[in-house]
Amino acid sequence: LIRKLAEITLPIVLKIDLKRVLPISVLALSGLASSGLVLSPPHQTAHAQEKITLGVYSARHYNTDKELYREFERQNPGITIKVLEAKDKVLLKRLESEGDNSPADVLVLVDAARLVKASKLGLFRPSVSPTLQRLVPANLRDPQGKWYALTRRARVPIVNPDIVDPASIKSYADLANPALRGKRCVRNRKSPYNHSLVAAQITLSGEAATAKWIRGMANNVSQEFFPKDTPQVQAVGKGKCGVAVVNTYYVGRMLAGRKGADNKALAEKVKVVFPKPTHVNVSGAGVTASSDNPQAALKLIEFLASPNAGKGYAAANLEYPVKGFGNNPILRSWGTFKADGVSVEQLGAKNKQAQQLMKDNGWK
Repeated sequence: LIRKLAEITLPIVLKIDLKRVLPISVLALSGLASSGLVLSPPHQTAHAQEKITLGVYSARHYNTDKELYREFERQNPGITIKVLEAKDKVLLKRLESEGDNSPADVLVLVDAARLVKASKLGLFRPSVSPTLQRLVPANLRDPQGKWYALTRRARVPIVNPDIVDPASIKSYADLANPALRGKRCVRNRKSPYNHSLVAAQITLSGEAATAKWIRGMANNVSQEFFPKDTPQVQAVGKGKCGVAVVNTYYVGRMLAGRKGADNKALAEKVKVVFPKPTHVNVSGAGVTASSDNPQAALKLIEFLASPNAGKGYAAANLEYPVKGFGNNPILRSWGTFKADGVSVEQLGAKNKQAQQLMKDNGWK
């Protein structure tokens, strides 16, 4: 009987020992396609056990991001970074399904609502960092330190000066002006970036005024609602419509030649307009609740938010750093803006309200 009990219970004991007793440094990502953990054998040398593998789940997909991760490794010889890149929804679902066994130590997401959603799902752990509190403005980080913004994304009007006078767009409210009827391109209401834009308007102007604004914009639409921002830039450049609202980096990519010569020529025909004040969204990161290396994970986020690395992280996608406006000549050519000051937390909190308001008032 004792032998049978031992045979039944031994695998359970070993599983607990491997999860809780082995040093955290032996936990590693098994590769980009794997969701499991690889546990190194318990007879490792002390030197090998000092090494840490950080798992980064990222919704960003830029080569310059990878270069920054390599620089972090050079500055921290005991740390290796393994990156899994996928869309935000995929990463959130994966982290939920993996639970405490997830190899992810850092989660990088784009858009305010996604960061707030991940927080509500319990996927982040609070991480107090005086460094990040100094580097990241209070409205661009979670009050409990669960996540911190790493870049800013301005969502603003672009105009074709041959059709719409740029000076006529001084605020987002002007987009509902009847004078623009038949001249507006609009991305559909599925866009999380539009959800955050509307959430900002609800915060600043109230629900009733925002509903009226949405109806006015819907009345000004010149053609079908667009699925993405790049086609909007192309349509404005071609003169199919006079004004649209996009994240500035879509124009920046085209002007930088990343989308080919034809798209660069179209982007040169549009003008970026910064309303007063300007709506700002973010990409950000936090230490995962499942992390076995929380201190090293926080150190990586501090590195990415630092002035030098932060500028590089933003520059990868022609975004803005969390402070200042960067040194990219394309961004500099547009001038500066004053952000509306709405917190990321507020954008996330009013996300569902924004989506319903869009649906009820003609934003297709």
